[in-house]
Amino acid sequence: MSDNLQQNSNILQKYNRLPFIAIIGPTAIGKTNLSLKIAHDFTCEIISVDSMQIYRYMDIGTAKPSQVERETVPHHLFDIVDPDEDYQAARFVYDAEMACEEIIKRGHIPLLVGGTGLYIRCFQEGLFNKETGNTEKYRLALQQEVIEKGPQHLYRQLEINDPDSAMRIHPNDTNRIIRALEIYQSTGTTWSEYIKKQQNNLKDQIAPRNFLKIGLTCDRKILYDRINQRVEMMAEQGLIKEVESLLAKGYSPELKSMQSIGYRHIINFLENRWSWSETMRLLARDTRHYAKRQFTWFNKDPSIQWFSPENEKEIITLIDNFLANLKEGQVP
Repeated sequence: MSDNLQQNSNILQKYNRLPFIAIIGPTAIGKTNLSLKIAHDFTCEIISVDSMQIYRYMDIGTAKPSQVERETVPHHLFDIVDPDEDYQAARFVYDAEMACEEIIKRGHIPLLVGGTGLYIRCFQEGLFNKETGNTEKYRLALQQEVIEKGPQHLYRQLEINDPDSAMRIHPNDTNRIIRALEIYQSTGTTWSEYIKKQQNNLKDQIAPRNFLKIGLTCDRKILYDRINQRVEMMAEQGLIKEVESLLAKGYSPELKSMQSIGYRHIINFLENRWSWSETMRLLARDTRHYAKRQFTWFNKDPSIQWFSPENEKEIITLIDNFLANLKEGQVP
């Protein structure tokens, strides 16, 4: 075990209030490059905090890390739902907490990276109170059933006990089938009912976490230039073909996911509402406006410590100190 891994394991085992690191900032600011460096230096695993990168088949328009980058460091919560599946903050918190449990068991540190402020806030506050207790026994039993009887057997159970989840989950998506049945068996309620219950009781279930939130910022002109360059790059990488492929798969242009930035712009182009130059202009403009809204949200959080993406050494020192203070029990 490496020194970093051993240190992380000791910290995670000793303290109930575990360390969580977040890299926050607007689109195109440079979160991906920095997060890969931090994950490597501190033995972290990355959890996407992005309301669009959860969708399958939507890679270019959501600016997902490349496959090579995602193979360098373990990544979580990418490509977990189809574009026609509803996904809310409560579900993100559940999925993120499930990922964190596995990351922590490995002695690694969860590194949350993204620009969806609502997801960060809900996760930090602790949307779930772990009332399901120890669900590992249910999970292990269900995993054994998959081995002995196959995934279709579990899917049939899901159709009987939680038909709403069965409609959302693909019959071959064994992990999510197990997750839904695990909730049902441990709580007696369906996944959707459980999420609604947690949403209704949010204020009574706040569980503070040890969070180090690092915000990335830069001169607005520099950021807007980066956004303009990203828009051009998306076009070169094949954003039109990506949208055409989604439409060919039967995903309606009216879906929430398909009305997001980038996708609705290309749909308007394909349906001859906008010229190509107008499409690119509006896509860049709307992305800049989105970045402004992200800054407005994050600027309301005084706990975020802001850095330029180029200040890598200062950020690394900050994380070093955060973990060292936690080890010494000095983090409040």
